[in-house]
Amino acid sequence: MIKRLSLASRLALLFAACTAVVSLIAGVLFNHASEAHFVELDQQLLDGKLVALRSTLQGVDTPQLFARREVQLRAELNRQPDLALRITAGGQRWYDAAPGVALPEAPGLHSLQNAGTEYRVYNVPLQPGQPGSPQLSLMLDITHHQHFLQRMQHLIWLTVGLSALATALLGAWAARSGLRPLRRMGEVAAGVSAHSLTQRLPQQQMPSELAELAQTFNAMLGRLDDAFQRLSAFSADIAHELRTPLSNLLTQTQVILTQPRPLEDYREALHSNLEELQWMAQLVNDMLYLAKADHGLLTPKREALALEDEVDALLEFFALLAEDAQVSLVREGTAHTQGDRGMLRRALSNLLDNALRFTPAGGEVRVRLENGVRLSVENTGEGIPPELLPKLFDRFYRADPARHEGSSEHAGLGLAITQSIVRAHGGRIFCESGAGWTRFVIELPEVD
Repeated sequence: MIKRLSLASRLALLFAACTAVVSLIAGVLFNHASEAHFVELDQQLLDGKLVALRSTLQGVDTPQLFARREVQLRAELNRQPDLALRITAGGQRWYDAAPGVALPEAPGLHSLQNAGTEYRVYNVPLQPGQPGSPQLSLMLDITHHQHFLQRMQHLIWLTVGLSALATALLGAWAARSGLRPLRRMGEVAAGVSAHSLTQRLPQQQMPSELAELAQTFNAMLGRLDDAFQRLSAFSADIAHELRTPLSNLLTQTQVILTQPRPLEDYREALHSNLEELQWMAQLVNDMLYLAKADHGLLTPKREALALEDEVDALLEFFALLAEDAQVSLVREGTAHTQGDRGMLRRALSNLLDNALRFTPAGGEVRVRLENGVRLSVENTGEGIPPELLPKLFDRFYRADPARHEGSSEHAGLGLAITQSIVRAHGGRIFCESGAGWTRFVIELPEVD
């Protein structure tokens, strides 16, 4: 199996490739610029020599006249050792300093290689504009130019290779240094377990590109830590709630079985055990209900509801309890929504039951309805400290510090179930407390 390249290695190779391409392009451009510069210099040199040769051979149009000027011509050519000349007229060669070299016949500047020697050939007439004028072919030895260009090409390739190698090494070091925060994130992620969820990445030391990622990673760890703490507390709470009824069942059964007893005693024991079993069954049902809510399995039916009718029906149900507790029940306003009648009644029943339990004698429980849709259940009495408000909807949480183990009435799941029902309807619930009032507010989506 082929081993995958690390991100640092990929960046290093990418840096090296980019440097090599840039160096190569720069070298090719410089090489072409050098060649063009040498061609321009050669052209200037040949133009200068052409002026001198035309001056020397001025008026020469026959072989006889050329023979008289040949000595002057040789003297002029001797001043430029790397320059050779061929003169042709009418298919005859009057003068040829390089008899073994085949020259191009087209006019203008040409490049030629012969026997390892590089030439720049310049074909022009001796007397421009005159038909039948002898043709001059000036041959300039440019071998030293070509050697320079070849050395330049070798230097370019060497520079490209060394630049790529140096950039790869420096890129690897830079990438490794720049990716150190990612390795730190990997170390933290590798060290995360159920017993070490408190580790966090130092956001201040992160580069700006990774600061947001570090913040998101820390937020994820925070959520995991909070979820694990809740799960641990949840398991402990379940054991805590079930311990008392199970202990009661075991104790009562053991006592009854210690000796023969009248039938009535067995009947009373069974009735007592039945109460405990009903309490445990209700607790299990509530837990299953919350588990369905956690997995998005609560699918409320959608039907048009007049919330004032539902609230009035519940207030009538709780009227006797309120009368015994000397608490008045009041409903204000009207509202309409679409939802599951049974689920919403259960949510409102939990809130009303909770309000009645914590309202002192002579107090009031008021249900306010507002189109929007907003429903609030308010009760007078001692307020709830602000630091406890976020915990009210936690499972098995009781604001009363005196915890009643295994209470057959309240296990601390009512508000958690209410919150699950409200969320299943696409709404939200929160609690406000102050100035002698405690208010649970439900906000549901508006009816289309």
